[in-house]
Amino acid sequence: MRPTDQARDVLVTGAALAPAATALLGEAGYVVRCTGNYPSEAELIRQVREYRPVAILHRHGAVTEAVMLAAAPALRVIARHGAGIDGIDVAAASRHGLTVTRAAGANSRSVAEHAMALMLPLLKDLPSVVEGMQAGRWEKTSRMTRDIEGVTLGIVGYGAIGSKVARFADAFGMRVLAHDPYLPAGGLPGPGERVPDLPALLRRAEVLSLHCPLSAETRGLIGEAAFALLPEGAILVHTARGGIVEEAALVAALDSGRLRWAGLDVFAAEPLDPESPLRRHPRVVATPHLAANTPRGALGMACGAAESIVAVLAGRAPALPGALVTGGEALAAA
Repeated sequence: MRPTDQARDVLVTGAALAPAATALLGEAGYVVRCTGNYPSEAELIRQVREYRPVAILHRHGAVTEAVMLAAAPALRVIARHGAGIDGIDVAAASRHGLTVTRAAGANSRSVAEHAMALMLPLLKDLPSVVEGMQAGRWEKTSRMTRDIEGVTLGIVGYGAIGSKVARFADAFGMRVLAHDPYLPAGGLPGPGERVPDLPALLRRAEVLSLHCPLSAETRGLIGEAAFALLPEGAILVHTARGGIVEEAALVAALDSGRLRWAGLDVFAAEPLDPESPLRRHPRVVATPHLAANTPRGALGMACGAAESIVAVLAGRAPALPGALVTGGEALAAA
């Protein structure tokens, strides 16, 4: 199906889109519109009523049922600029016959690298070492860091990202444990020991790295009870989705010393409140959800989402493995 004059706009819930993705959509006859970063529901409703987009390419904010209804009847596809779909009401999309896609795996290496970039300096206590240097101290003989080889890393979620983190950690000589109830039974498809029971993994994990999606099952998965199971002085690395960790319990665990460090790229509410204790906590290294923001990661997510839109509106399944989340009515109607 070629776009018509009445249905040729693609609305991006963000300030911009990678030029290659914009060109891909343009070559297929679509016009890219951008909302600006983190649009409110009211602002997004206003813009979908103005543009009547045939597709929404979702980056920031939330695509709620109210947004979908406001975009009807033109809207057919919601494509996620990334792997996580928690910002899209998938159940509502399914009820209204909309196809939802995601750029599965497109940013996996970028995020895995960021998880390691947070993990390694925390294992070496570098934030406090650097603070000491800046304060004029010379702690050559008064403190020690630790060896990374032999440290036990617990990975929750052994998908495209978690499995890459496992390979990186294995190269450093870390002991890798993995918990992922959605993997087929048997050995892991990469390095590490499979641990079917989450509490058993937590009890052994000197470093805990999260790579599972946010769902009803995983929301609040890592809270007070989970932190109590970790060895004292453990490190948390979180590059998955903010709602997986209970932030009040995280702060309490850091304050008590149960956790030595936390490296965080994602938060329950984003942008993170300027007054949040996680911004200034002395045992937190925080980044603003930018793990995927590398040239390769951004290009892969943008082009993966754009290709999915073009494919679905042409009556094809997306080429990216794992891209189709829900829908099929759009394919049948094309």
